[in-house]
Amino acid sequence: MILGIGSDITDVRRVAEVLERHGERFLDRVFTPVERAKSDRRARRAESYAKRFAAKEACAKALGTGLAQGVFWRDMGVVNLPSGRPTLKLTGGARARLDAITPAGYEAQIDLTITDDGPLAQAFVIISAVPTAPGG
Repeated sequence: MILGIGSDITDVRRVAEVLERHGERFLDRVFTPVERAKSDRRARRAESYAKRFAAKEACAKALGTGLAQGVFWRDMGVVNLPSGRPTLKLTGGARARLDAITPAGYEAQIDLTITDDGPLAQAFVIISAVPTAPGG
């Protein structure tokens, strides 16, 4: 069952301007160390950060809170599964919200798609509840 859906479009030029103007302060406030390591290795650094920014916005919408009620930027981090598929790892207030909306006997599954086509970056997040595996 679907627990939440979120989408976001971010202007890469705006992210590039914020990176130029606020640099480390912006990066420290918004992105996890894993996201920073991955984005800083990219030739198209601003696009990488913009996709992750859009994913966080979409996730906050899917959680039903936005960036409020204890959900902060760094509570949501884009990570890749061994297959390379992107998903989100939630911690702190975002994880607490996810746990609160997930029914007993189910576990949350977060599906994420991110893309960019200059000058825009886009993300969609679907949070689903899937039955807990026996013994899990």
